[in-house]
Amino acid sequence: MKSTIVQRIWNTFLPITVGTAIFAFGLIYFIMPNQLMEGGVTGITVLLNYAAGIHPSISTLVLNIPLFIIGWRALGMKQLALSFYGVLNLTFFLWLFERAVSMHWILPFQTSNDFILATLYAGVTVGTGLGIVFRFGGTTGGVDIIARIANRKFGISMGQFILILDIFIIGAALFYIPKEKILYTLVAVFISSKVIDFIQEGAYAAKAFTVVSDHSQEIADAITKEMERGVTLIPAVGAYSRSQKQMVYCVVSRTEIRRFKTIVKTIDPRAFIVVNDVHDVLGEGFREE
Repeated sequence: MKSTIVQRIWNTFLPITVGTAIFAFGLIYFIMPNQLMEGGVTGITVLLNYAAGIHPSISTLVLNIPLFIIGWRALGMKQLALSFYGVLNLTFFLWLFERAVSMHWILPFQTSNDFILATLYAGVTVGTGLGIVFRFGGTTGGVDIIARIANRKFGISMGQFILILDIFIIGAALFYIPKEKILYTLVAVFISSKVIDFIQEGAYAAKAFTVVSDHSQEIADAITKEMERGVTLIPAVGAYSRSQKQMVYCVVSRTEIRRFKTIVKTIDPRAFIVVNDVHDVLGEGFREE
């Protein structure tokens, strides 16, 4: 029982804690010192800080209350608890980094001429933090809750959904922030959305090969022996020739792509090969949950 609790903390709560810490750091260290913007509720909190000096650690907690009410039924108790945990962690780390900056324990990255560098690092840190939180089932509140609902109900990528919402929210900031900063912000948000999707779906990216050949069994045997990869033979019929064939289906890591092609072409130079991207792989030889 004790080991199960420890494992759950290690596999869920610890990654969410790390993710919110990275997200808060990117916000305080890269975004706010350079007067960039963010999307969603976080963008509203940043705007409130620029306009009225309200600390994001305070406004983040207050603005998320109505969104938790919306997500109560849609996400369920377990998911809502993880989201609430994420918001509390984000609030804490925002407060911690705010204090660290005010006490001069850390000096934020502030620049007047190299906004590209600030934009790139802002997008990567924010995207990394959110991607880790999302991958382990949590959210940082705000539109993250709405994005997760859209992902569950309609299968919409969370990164793409957040990107669309962020464009509208950041567009409203044109009344308060110079348009140059908005354009830099859009770049940061785009990078962030791609990093989120990569961490969620692409961290274990691989390639799926489908091979049509008259020597399918030989190819399968060679792959099994030389690469130690599982192979599936799928019965097929040629539409033109009406001949019976077997297709070879195999998933390999990106580092094994060239080796796989070499084996196939050595056995059958006329083999027909189709390669597809695979965003997540579970099972022997790959990641196992």
